Amino acid sequence: MSASVAFDTIEIVLSDGTAEAYLAHPDDGAAHPGVLLYMDAYGVRPWLGEIVKTIAAQGFTVIAPNVFYRTWSLADAPEVDFDKSHTAFFTALGPAREQLTPEAAMRDAGGYLAWLDASPLVAPAPYATLGYCMGGRLALRVATEFGDRIAAAASFHGGRLAADDLPDSPHHQADGISAEVLAAHADNDSSMDAEAIERFEKALTEAGVTFTSVVYPDAQHGFTMRDTPAYQEAGYHRHIEDLLALLRRNFPSA
Repeated sequence: MSASVAFDTIEIVLSDGTAEAYLAHPDDGAAHPGVLLYMDAYGVRPWLGEIVKTIAAQGFTVIAPNVFYRTWSLADAPEVDFDKSHTAFFTALGPAREQLTPEAAMRDAGGYLAWLDASPLVAPAPYATLGYCMGGRLALRVATEFGDRIAAAASFHGGRLAADDLPDSPHHQADGISAEVLAAHADNDSSMDAEAIERFEKALTEAGVTFTSVVYPDAQHGFTMRDTPAYQEAGYHRHIEDLLALLRRNFPSA
């Protein structure tokens, strides 16, 4: 059953600065299970807000922070023209990515979780974390870093989840995961090919993690994002169904 949703942009004070974030929750004044949602590289924007509201309507309090807050605010974030080359956008993205080091990302994550801890809109931990593209890797890293504070973790078309050359690749720290994991891959995604998926699944199995790893057919990297050329309607709706099933298994009171 969908609930009426309250939606706003908030500021979360962190040790390195202040991050703007979307906040959505059922408009009933009650506390609901908390969800930390990580953006893709294109940032916190209206379409991500629609996803945040869709999840919140099912009984969750969701925050989606601007993880590039060290470099730009939501007002001055670079825009991408999908009808032209993405080169200019990714050039502008470089400094933001450089500042979001593995250590900084997990330091920020601690701040986001502290905000959930303190909010009267959020039921006590554990929480869920999820993300898209680069956010999928961040969501799983939070699960490896914060253990039983995270009950469910989901990655959708997450890239480099099992990259042996990345010390912070989630598969290296899989034994730190207490959460149930959902990883939904695109079958046309060079950042997570069949070999990488196999390596990722092997690491989770060896760590004793409860997980679902599934490949969506005829899907490209970014298939959930309606404001990009990679969008796939069937994949978007399936990802919402799979995500809500994960959340309901782990938060049955929502």
